[in-house]
Amino acid sequence: MTLRIDIAGLPSKGLRFTASPLAELTAMLHVLAEPGHHPQLAGWAANVWTGLRPELAERLREAEFLWRSSRADFLVPARPRPTLAEELDDVDRIDDETYVTAALITTCGSNRVHFAAPSPLADATARERALDLAQARGARQEAFAERLLADPAAVRARVRDTLEQCAEAFFDDAWAGVAVHLATDLRLKNDLLKRQGIGAALASISGAVTLAPDGNRIIVDKLQDTAIAAHGNGITFLPSVFGRPHLVVIHAPGWQPVVQYPVAEPSPSEPVSLETVTLRLEALAHPIRLRLLRTLARGPHTTGELAHAWELSPPEVSRHLAVLRRAGLLTARRHGRYVRHTLNLPDLTALGTDLLTAVLR
Repeated sequence: MTLRIDIAGLPSKGLRFTASPLAELTAMLHVLAEPGHHPQLAGWAANVWTGLRPELAERLREAEFLWRSSRADFLVPARPRPTLAEELDDVDRIDDETYVTAALITTCGSNRVHFAAPSPLADATARERALDLAQARGARQEAFAERLLADPAAVRARVRDTLEQCAEAFFDDAWAGVAVHLATDLRLKNDLLKRQGIGAALASISGAVTLAPDGNRIIVDKLQDTAIAAHGNGITFLPSVFGRPHLVVIHAPGWQPVVQYPVAEPSPSEPVSLETVTLRLEALAHPIRLRLLRTLARGPHTTGELAHAWELSPPEVSRHLAVLRRAGLLTARRHGRYVRHTLNLPDLTALGTDLLTAVLR
């Protein structure tokens, strides 16, 4: 599966390597929501949670759908500003239709879910579909979607206030150290871009990002199989210290492509028994099971959601899930009338950083 970004005819200045305070805050919020994705930052996450005021902690849980399984497009800006406040001002300038639609794509658990015009804010049928999808993701997500559709202005103001409180609580201190690492990486990337061209710059990002032989497309190894264009405003590359091992690509219709890539050093994996490795590698030997794991890395999913995402029958998905559960790579838990399957990240991590990175990006 690949994401192909058309850059034919794009001038060199249309490819930008720059830093974004808001995107890095969003990466931190993802770490807080999914510390299992980032074992090297588990201590940092635990310390932050311990120091948060209860009210702010609850706010992060109620809005975590904006950054947990993927990123809301407006939280990873294509035109970064020097300060978080300036970037939040830019978010405030987005119209309600665009903001709500972007938030609901994430809220409904997958960027495969798109709401074409008329949006759920204006169309009753689209609204019911959005609420049904949110309900399948859980009570908190359903409640967030209901509030967002009922009073987008109030939710937008609350989300901004929450992000500003995060800046005071932990982001400002973390950003002071992170900015140095980002600046160092940006100097390297921009020097490579200037002296050796885009191919060399992309190669320094990740083995999952390459330039097509014809030089007209950027190829990204992602869960999606999609082609988009980076014409007009170009494409932005954002380094992230807190983002490892994720490679985040914003490419929804109407949004300028943005790639957020990790710059932190990987942490070493811990050894596991040969028997355990054998059992789990056998479970991963089937390409469909690996695809299911990559989907589940975005968050818990039901059998029906997985079947729909990959155009498979529910019984076929159930058989593959059973193999993964026997290998200890999944857990299943019932929530009302839904059974959600969850990736067992600690045991997947034990298989090695390369596999973890491939599944989580």
